[in-house]
Amino acid sequence: MDNFLQSVWSVMLSLSPSLLIGVAVAGLLHILVPPGLIGRVLSGGGLRGVLTAAAVGVPMPLCSCGVIPTALSLRKEGASEGATVSFLISTPQTGVDSILVTSTFLGWPFTFFKLGAAFLTGTVGGLLADRFGKKNLPAQPADHAPAKVKRTPGEALRYGVLEILGSIDYWIILGVIISALLTVFVPPGYLASLPWVQGLPGMLLVLAISVPLYVCTTGSVPIAAGLVAAGMPLGTALVFLMAGPATNVATIGAIYRTLGGRILAVYLGVITVFSMAFGLFFGSLLPAGGHVDHHAHHAAVDPLATGAAILVSVLLVGLVSRRLWRLFRARRPVIATEGLKVTGMTCNNCVAHVEEAVSKIDGVTGARADLASGALEIRGRLPERETLRRVVQEAGYGLE
Repeated sequence: MDNFLQSVWSVMLSLSPSLLIGVAVAGLLHILVPPGLIGRVLSGGGLRGVLTAAAVGVPMPLCSCGVIPTALSLRKEGASEGATVSFLISTPQTGVDSILVTSTFLGWPFTFFKLGAAFLTGTVGGLLADRFGKKNLPAQPADHAPAKVKRTPGEALRYGVLEILGSIDYWIILGVIISALLTVFVPPGYLASLPWVQGLPGMLLVLAISVPLYVCTTGSVPIAAGLVAAGMPLGTALVFLMAGPATNVATIGAIYRTLGGRILAVYLGVITVFSMAFGLFFGSLLPAGGHVDHHAHHAAVDPLATGAAILVSVLLVGLVSRRLWRLFRARRPVIATEGLKVTGMTCNNCVAHVEEAVSKIDGVTGARADLASGALEIRGRLPERETLRRVVQEAGYGLE
């Protein structure tokens, strides 16, 4: 047990400084990038739109579930099918919150190669979607003004902690635990002695597991590092880090329902083929074992790393406790709210804004907004209609 706890702490020491920097950068991007700018940039089709979508998607800190509503809202604002698919493929594979984490655990050469692979995969997927998908629909002007964003340090902190870190907290915890278990129970280099883990068979096995499985891009990095330390080739780890975050059952279903079977085939085909191709190519350039000792460099006490690990631990405990408290409050009965409909929500971040704003009204113990229909459920005491309308409008949305 002591070895396991020491391994957990060692992973936290490696993970936390980079994670905090990534969260801070994500918060700054949120308040600095004007609302609606990305949708305007990606409007239209062609090579330029696809390249722009991939370039925007690579640094954006969105997981595969969070990227779906964002990409579909961009599509409604006029982005081509190619640009939408390019964004869908490139975004969940990496992001500012995972770049430094990846470099810490697996090294900068691996990180830069992974960034290039995400960009190229998104670009090819977008071009194929434009080629084989349906004809592009004309741009559809939004029926609402973009949500207002408070350009303050407090809003950057709120977004970085509650929206970015709060959306991946479970997966970070899971990744740290799995990495620590691999360190304790799998001897270094053990996987290298298993033929079916090496080369193409190992990549096919990892691919078969990764496609339906949901793993967060940041939380998956410690798992990949633990597998590499145990003897998994870096090329196979790249397949896991490309296919795992970009695909899962929920994403597959959402793409099929909204973009159709042909686009889904392009999406899965590109991710499958290119993750394998890049894995084989990277494996030939840098064989397994190039960066496996991802804990030893913290043998000496680093005050900054220690402080960062303590802060991240406190934030994770707070976020999990907040989620559990909301689940507890959600068990209370819903009061009658027929006819309440929020307008202007385009993504899960919008939903979170509305729910948080409404939940702060006196007497309200909880709120839930549905992204698709705009329906608003309230728990506790129903506020005055004008009070509710004012709060929703101040958050940047409308209430019907």
